[in-house]
Amino acid sequence: MRLAILGTRGIPARYGGFETLAEELSARLAARGHEVTVYTRTRYAAAGVETWRGARVRVLPTIPTKYLDTVAHGALSALDAALERYDAVLVCNAINAASSFVPRLSGRTRVVLNVDGLERHRRKWSAAGKAAYRISERLSTLLPDTVVSDARVIQEYYRERYGFPTVFIPYGGDLPAPSGTSALEVLGLRPEGYVLYVSRLEPENNALAVVEAYRKVPGTVPLVIVGDAPYARAYIERVRAAADPRVLFPGAIYGEGYRELLAHAAVYVQATEVGGTHPALVEALGYGRVVCYHHSAENEEVAGGAALAFDGRRPETLSGLLARILDDPAAFSVWKERARERTEERYRWDDVASRYEAVLEGRPPIS
Repeated sequence: MRLAILGTRGIPARYGGFETLAEELSARLAARGHEVTVYTRTRYAAAGVETWRGARVRVLPTIPTKYLDTVAHGALSALDAALERYDAVLVCNAINAASSFVPRLSGRTRVVLNVDGLERHRRKWSAAGKAAYRISERLSTLLPDTVVSDARVIQEYYRERYGFPTVFIPYGGDLPAPSGTSALEVLGLRPEGYVLYVSRLEPENNALAVVEAYRKVPGTVPLVIVGDAPYARAYIERVRAAADPRVLFPGAIYGEGYRELLAHAAVYVQATEVGGTHPALVEALGYGRVVCYHHSAENEEVAGGAALAFDGRRPETLSGLLARILDDPAAFSVWKERARERTEERYRWDDVASRYEAVLEGRPPIS
C-alpha cells in the first residue's frame, strides 16, 4: 500500500510520543514492503534527510504558534495527502479531526485517526483551547473511517461518552539495546547510578513535584530531568529554581543518547497525569528498569503489577519510595524482570505494526 502518517512533528523523532510512533511504525511498515510517507514540520526536520529508516520524509511549513502549530500543519498535510491519493492515511492527534476527512475526498483513501489522550485536560490550554479539543472529540466519531485509542481507558471513555467504538492499539516498548554509554559520560553519570525523569516540562507532567520530592531523598545520587517544552518557559524556570544541586537538566535528548540514559538508569520516574499510553513509560519497562509511576488510570493500565506507584499530588510519597529503592537496590531487583516480562507480553512494536497494518488495510483489527 501507499501510506502516509500526518499530525506529528515528524521524523526523525525529536519531540514526544506521536513522533516515536511515526518513526517506529513507519520503519516497520516500510520493511514490510509498503510505501510510507511521514509528514514533518519544517523546524523539526533534519537538514537534507529525505528518507528515514525506509520512509519518505515530506516536509511542509506550519504556523509555529502554541495554538496553530499542530492544526495548521495537520490541515496542510491533509490537503497534500488528498492530492497524493494514498491508499490509507494515519492521522495523529484528535485536534486534527476537523481536517481528517480531507484525504477521503480523493475517493480512495482510508483515514485512521489516533486520538491520543484527553488533551483538553492539559493545564496549558485556555478555555478556547479546551473547547476546541472537546469539539474535536465529537468530530473524531464522525469524520475518519476508524478511530484508534492507545489506552483501554481512552477506549472506554469514547464508548461511555459517545457510544462510539475505537480500536485499541498501544505503543511498543522493545527498543534496541544502546551500543555504548557516551551520553552518560558527557553528563558525568555511571550506569545504575542515577534517577531518570523524561517528559515534556509542562505542569501536568509534574516535573516540579519530582524535583521537590527529590530534595527529601538522602544521598548523592543525581536526578536527571530530560525534556523541554516550547511554550512553558515560566514553568521550566520554576522547576529549575526548586531543584537542589544534585539535579541535572540536559534538555531534550533523542535517539541513541535517550536510549542510553533510559537503559542504564537505576530508577525511572513517570509523573504524568494526562494522556493515553506514554511511550517513555513503556520503554522504561522494556529496558527492565525499576519504574515509579504516578497513579493515574492510564499509567496503571501500562505498569500495573510491574512497577511501583506514588501520588504526584503528594510528593512525599515519591520521596519515601525513592529513598527505599536507592538505600537497598537489590531488594527491588525483582521489579526489573517483571517490567521486561510485561513489555514482552503486551508492548512489542512488531505487534503494534501488525495491528496498524490491519486497520489501515480495512481488515478486522488483530486482538
